[in-house]
Amino acid sequence: MSPKADISILGCGWLGLPLAEALVKAGKTVKGSTTSPAKLDLLAQKGIIPSLIDLQPGQVDEAVLADFLEADCLVLNIPPRLRADNGAGYLQQLQLLLKALLDAPVKKVLFASSTSVYNDLNRMVTEEDTALTKPTDPGYTLLQAENLFREREEWLTTIVRFAGLVGEDRSPGRFMAGKTGVANGDAPVNLIHREDCIAILTRIIEQEKWGQVYNACADEHPMRKDFYPAAALALGLEPPTFQVMDKTNFKLISNQKLKEDLPYLFHHPNPIQFF
Repeated sequence: MSPKADISILGCGWLGLPLAEALVKAGKTVKGSTTSPAKLDLLAQKGIIPSLIDLQPGQVDEAVLADFLEADCLVLNIPPRLRADNGAGYLQQLQLLLKALLDAPVKKVLFASSTSVYNDLNRMVTEEDTALTKPTDPGYTLLQAENLFREREEWLTTIVRFAGLVGEDRSPGRFMAGKTGVANGDAPVNLIHREDCIAILTRIIEQEKWGQVYNACADEHPMRKDFYPAAALALGLEPPTFQVMDKTNFKLISNQKLKEDLPYLFHHPNPIQFF
């Protein structure tokens, strides 16, 4: 059995791996999971105690999962795949994790969620606006996932609802390059750079900000019809064109609570300067 860790990160992918690296550099003992056997050596080389964990029914090695959950804090970073089966598989994965977590020493959970829990309300959106998310809405499954962990008394859970994740090799200029007649050009973008994601998660752990819900989104919200053409041109790609619409549906994610409570100053406050 591996030693008890300060932090276990479930999902060492695009966001989880650099987060784990940052925590190791800060002197934390970190366990990290991957679904790829080929990635185990990479995690170990970076000072992360590796575990091969695939939260699929019939594929979970309960002993490996129990060893992974020997930690004070769990960072839950499984990207939800909600379209294929309306999120039923995702919730099933989390139920498997929840069952194992009840027998673990974890007392703090940091859940990386998404601003997709909110509807397009055509106004500024705050953390309380999930009260308007109904069971028939697309974001309801993710809200259910959050509540699986928030409603438990065995640990304290902080939810971070990230806006669209960009940075490094994930360039927004590729998202819509060359498309024509794209809708909602007058809608504001809600994005966040990976560097800020890592800094925010690290600060929450350092400052023991548990039992909270935060929106994590860059300060500025340029319009889609301005942002995506500029992002495409920065990569030398054909810019998208947008249709003229009488009405635009949107949400404008507020990051005010996070900025005041942590407090936090964004490294990349304006998406136009991401590229």
